Amino acid sequence: MGIQDIIEGKKQWRAHMARVHALPADYQIVYKEIQRYFFKVGPVDLLDGPLLPGIVDLFEEGVAAGKGVLELIGNDVAAFCDDLVKDSRTNADIYQESISGEPGTAEK
Repeated sequence: MGIQDIIEGKKQWRAHMARVHALPADYQIVYKEIQRYFFKVGPVDLLDGPLLPGIVDLFEEGVAAGKGVLELIGNDVAAFCDDLVKDSRTNADIYQESISGEPGTAEK
């Protein structure tokens, strides 16, 4: 990864976060909880994949439709997150494999 890739990645992240900050406060709070959850246990390709931008897209559509954030995702943020990554390799899987000593043995 070259310096140009790093600079471009930072530009993309700042643009992404500007979209998040443009959301209503309740959406921002839930987004930050989702982001925190995914950074702990989320998919391995979280920063390179479409997951976080897709959530912002969903939230922007919800705001445009006049819906509350919990109408979109339900009352259980963790369950919403787990459902989004149920078929993805996660950091939690990698951790489980590291303590079991066998790659690919983490249960899904």
